[in-house]
Amino acid sequence: MKLFDPLHLGNMHLANRIVMAPLTRSRADAKTNAPGILQATYYGQRASAGLIIAEGTSPSPNGVGYPRIPGIYSQAQIDGWRQVAESGHDSGGNIFVQLMHCGRVAHEANLPQGAEVIAPSSVELPGEMYTDAYGLQPHTPARAMTLEDIRSTAQEYVQAARNAVEAGCDGVEIHAANGYLLEQFIHPHTNRRDDDYGGSIEKRCRFVLEVVKECCNAIGKEKVGIRLSPYGTFNDMPQYDAIDETYLYLAKQLEKIGLLYIHLADMSGMGGPAIPGELKKSMSNSFGGAVILCGDYDKERAEEDLELEIADLIAFGRPFISNPDLVERLQNDRPLAMPDMDTFYTPGEKGYSDYPPYTDS
Repeated sequence: MKLFDPLHLGNMHLANRIVMAPLTRSRADAKTNAPGILQATYYGQRASAGLIIAEGTSPSPNGVGYPRIPGIYSQAQIDGWRQVAESGHDSGGNIFVQLMHCGRVAHEANLPQGAEVIAPSSVELPGEMYTDAYGLQPHTPARAMTLEDIRSTAQEYVQAARNAVEAGCDGVEIHAANGYLLEQFIHPHTNRRDDDYGGSIEKRCRFVLEVVKECCNAIGKEKVGIRLSPYGTFNDMPQYDAIDETYLYLAKQLEKIGLLYIHLADMSGMGGPAIPGELKKSMSNSFGGAVILCGDYDKERAEEDLELEIADLIAFGRPFISNPDLVERLQNDRPLAMPDMDTFYTPGEKGYSDYPPYTDS
């Protein structure tokens, strides 16, 4: 089966075509936003995946957004990710860190002292966010970014990419999906700018492409991927007329940059609209590089899409939470354990690193 075939991706040898998708688990240190031995254990347990894309990790204090998500902008955080990378490599795996700036998806109580909530435009995000200090609170209104903010934020991504490589990680995934900062620039609902970063498709995509290109220049294009979620509605991102045109333009421009992969997140398994199959094919043909598909896959559908050459790799998310040995379970048709949803975002090892591998008993 193709799913379990090895693959050379950039400078990496992947033992199989299975990717562990990035999953926010809110286990970083509450004061420093640094990962540590708990995360090293968790990812080391799951290193039989061909590639691990570690959870959304902030490139700056402004990007933290949620409680207890990791960053990669301080020395303590770099040291923590070094433990994670060593654990993954010692167990035979490969690991990328996903760089996620939350933008307007944030509450100020979750940010380090002196940080602020920023976004391309001041467009209110409905709903509430959990804070450790005050419980559920309305999202903090974002300040519209100045041109200087845009330039400095791009450099924060670049430095974060350098930090990930310094920590021993194999590369970074630029998170431009799921309604976070980079998609906020792409999307006309959240980008109301009238300068060089807003209006036309080309201008709304400009910041994303600048970030990707500068990260590729800093650490090498073979160490950079990007995650996109066309048709995704998470974090109040409504549908718009030019979705296909926008993402085909992005795919063509990303091909010119030559980064390692595009990771497409289909949110239909969580109640959102599906990415049309024709758009997936068109983006893949326009990009020309490796394509990772993610979206409520099981073994059979994953194998089908690999055989049809719609994707080069398949990412699994929630199944990895409760099945550290997911690759072996899929390969041997063993039953999957169900995760405890009450512990998805709680501190500590319970519901995180305490799921056992499969045994006959």
